Amino acid sequence: MELHLQGKVVLVTGATQGIGRAIAEMLARAGAGGLLITGRDGKRGDAVAAELAAIGTPSIFVAADLGDAQAPALLARACIERFGRIDGLVNAAGLTDRASFLDAGLDDWTSLFAVNARAPFFLMQAAIADMRKRGEPGAIVNILSINAHCGSPELAVYSATKGALATLTKNAANAHRFDRIRVNGINVGWTDTPAERVMQAETLGHGAGWLDAANAAQPFGRLLKPDDIANLAVFLLSDAAGPMTGAVIDQEQSVIGANR
Repeated sequence: MELHLQGKVVLVTGATQGIGRAIAEMLARAGAGGLLITGRDGKRGDAVAAELAAIGTPSIFVAADLGDAQAPALLARACIERFGRIDGLVNAAGLTDRASFLDAGLDDWTSLFAVNARAPFFLMQAAIADMRKRGEPGAIVNILSINAHCGSPELAVYSATKGALATLTKNAANAHRFDRIRVNGINVGWTDTPAERVMQAETLGHGAGWLDAANAAQPFGRLLKPDDIANLAVFLLSDAAGPMTGAVIDQEQSVIGANR
């Protein structure tokens, strides 16, 4: 099955590396008509935008820190000014800072919820407003986490942010189904991304051998890759997904609820 985006304009957050970048590249190869990508690293962002443009999709990078409450409005405005509309939105950016019930502070709560829940909410608000104003259908995909079901102790606050966004995904889907705006989410399992490599090897001190050990422990012999998530995300954004909305899909190698 070939996925086509038929010239649609998509705004992708967290698109300078990892899952967001893989989604943006797959969107370009699927014929997107325009891409606005965002992240905090300007040099890397400009390079990614140039690579996407070389594939054949007009692309711009807008630097933004999603911890800034004004960032969602800035990004939506930039997309509409450059491309005239927002047909699709991918909320792929997220913080994965560790914070448990015993050691989380107010700053952890504030920063994690600002980036992982508040920013996606207001980006969805802006995208939905543009779609409704034009009377056109649209699609939104939120990159969630398998931790939304519970999460390990050190991910208490992170898990809560993803649980909040999962609920918002369903709420938006229900509220705007008659506007023909589809909103779906992906509960992503453990994925080999550049950020995860830094987190595991350096921040958590597991060293260079962590990835081989992690891969060997998985049912399919490897962690998920960004392209795995990108394949599903682009499907959900495309017309191939039909009227599917309000789905939160577990993209994981274990079965939630199974008695292990």
